[in-house]
Amino acid sequence: MDIASLIGFIGAMGMILGAMISGGGVGPFIDVPSLLIVIGGTFFSVMYTCPLPVFLGSFGAMAKAFLPPVKKMDQLVERMAELAAIARKDGMMALEGQDVPDKFFQKGLQMLVDGADEGKLVTQLNGEIKAMKARHETNQNVVKGWIDIGPAMGMIGTLIGLVLMLGNMADPKAIGPAMAVALLTTMYGAIIANIIFMPMLVKLEGYTAYEVIYRGLVVVGLRNIARGESPRNIQDQMVSALPPKMQAKLEAA
Repeated sequence: MDIASLIGFIGAMGMILGAMISGGGVGPFIDVPSLLIVIGGTFFSVMYTCPLPVFLGSFGAMAKAFLPPVKKMDQLVERMAELAAIARKDGMMALEGQDVPDKFFQKGLQMLVDGADEGKLVTQLNGEIKAMKARHETNQNVVKGWIDIGPAMGMIGTLIGLVLMLGNMADPKAIGPAMAVALLTTMYGAIIANIIFMPMLVKLEGYTAYEVIYRGLVVVGLRNIARGESPRNIQDQMVSALPPKMQAKLEAA
């Protein structure tokens, strides 16, 4: 669980609800027609922008903003140095069945065991990184759809409310509900875009960038094992891509 995502989301929604409650309660801010226009309209409009499997799969990707995969770069560097030492001492076949942190690492290691040369190894693994980025961008484009379409649906609801209000100026009782639709749809659209999906998109893009760096380190390590580099040289090359504090920790170890 990503504590920052959870606390940030709950905190932002809590501030908004607190302001509503202090102003007289949540009731005046709930309007079913406005919710249907913004949430329902945005839901189906976003669905319209992509194939159905992509749309449905995007919800699983959104969950990763709160439940990201845990991959630690310092542990990766340490394990890569250990494997380099094994390969240098006993040969590539000794890497068969060795424990590694993730499937991408496992696949690259198996390629070394199967006799893949450096060029083939790097080409295939870099191709997988590129494909991963494309998959992530596809899901992130769905999130962007919520960000773009949510406020637009809010504006549509505002226009509907204004039309209803102006068309019933002779009936004072109709002005209030119509104005509520006009204002609340704008608010709902702003909440959807800026409180729910914009932070989520930033988080998912950050996780993608982290995953690209992580997998890039895997490629660097395995490539150097294929070259027969020393464990120390491999560790030094990989450590250079890490944050200073993590570098100091590994160097001290």
